[in-house]
Amino acid sequence: MWLRVLGAGAGGGFPQWNCGCPGCRAVRDGSRPATPRTQSSVAVSADRTTWFLLNASPDLRAQIDACRDLWPRSGRDSPIAAVLLTDAELDHTMGLLLLREGPGVTLHATDASFATLTDGTGFLPTLERYTQVERHRVVPGETVALGERLSYRAFDVPTVKKARFGGGVEDEGRVVGYRLTDTATGRSAVYLPGVQEVTPAVHEELAGADVVLVDGTTWTDDEMIRLGLASKTARDMGHLAVDGPDGSLAVLSGLRAERRIYVHINNTNPMLLEDSPEHAAVTALGVEIGVDGLEVEV
Repeated sequence: MWLRVLGAGAGGGFPQWNCGCPGCRAVRDGSRPATPRTQSSVAVSADRTTWFLLNASPDLRAQIDACRDLWPRSGRDSPIAAVLLTDAELDHTMGLLLLREGPGVTLHATDASFATLTDGTGFLPTLERYTQVERHRVVPGETVALGERLSYRAFDVPTVKKARFGGGVEDEGRVVGYRLTDTATGRSAVYLPGVQEVTPAVHEELAGADVVLVDGTTWTDDEMIRLGLASKTARDMGHLAVDGPDGSLAVLSGLRAERRIYVHINNTNPMLLEDSPEHAAVTALGVEIGVDGLEVEV
């Protein structure tokens, strides 16, 4: 099984178009070493021929252009067979509209995400005016085959983050992670771009995987507040900070996984600055700070 990080940034990417934080300034003026990143998405394949997207970011067109495996092979063609959503956030779903020129979109999502995208936003009805959408209901805990050698099992990720849109969207399934398994080898990877607490159940999912790609949104919980960029903590926005005794780095450093990779990294996170002590602290523990184009064989 192969995983390709199409975008390692959080919403807005790195640099973010309307942000002048130290990291974004460094990318623009070259004053410190920092690598640009597009918004969060990953592609997975068991044969390097048929690919499945985990989330479809607003940067999807550029991400496809940057990944030869996702290029059309002839005529009107695409090796992208389906999209799996972890939630209904715009930075994970807007790319679906860019797939409207194809013959159809096969979409896997939970009831909560479908409700948000249908009743809360009208997003899917708009897409369906342009192309056919084949909906597959994701049920946490159920194993689903993706072709002959690949399967997934979603797991619920509890959140106190308020539903962005109304309509009585239930909490269960509002945010999920995915365990992806190569059924020929039994090896697995977990994709978890949004998590605000590593509960025992979530830790069990991470502990059993050969590769993990995990939410690295902010370094500290109050990062956005201290920078004067927001009034919410990372937890309020549904994310667990990297640093601290209860942070994600402490969790990742204790896992047996062969590769532990941060994705969904916000532009404000100082670990994106490659000469920073935060960057050094992460890499010293053998944890990777994801970049666009990173490929992992599982």
